[in-house]
Amino acid sequence: MRSRDGSNYFLFTIFFYLVLSNSLALDASEYLISYRYVVRDAILYDENLQISHAMKKCRGDLSEILFLKNYNNNLKKTISKNSEIFIDFIHRLGISVKHREETLNNIYRGTTILTLKTTCFKVDFNENLVKITALK
Repeated sequence: MRSRDGSNYFLFTIFFYLVLSNSLALDASEYLISYRYVVRDAILYDENLQISHAMKKCRGDLSEILFLKNYNNNLKKTISKNSEIFIDFIHRLGISVKHREETLNNIYRGTTILTLKTTCFKVDFNENLVKITALK
């Protein structure tokens, strides 16, 4: 429809919403994941897993592939149900390790921090499996 002044506002809005919805659907399979694990004095102090949709298209080559059982197309739930397998997977990708220890007056203090920097993963959901591929 054209308005009386000759603008194609209606057609422009329909075109804009179609382009926006298609771009969001195409990029929905890329996620940014980071992980941090802190042990103090041989006791687990903190474990933090961050998962978010990628706002921009990730660039890089596909590297390691992991298959997990699908839980309702929810990535966070899928990873939490298969946490040991996923942690072994990210260890192969490369985790930075910082360790510090000291003994003062016969009292031991030690801290170990394992960190996976924010990494882009391509995730494909099927009926039974989730395919997680790291991008490098």
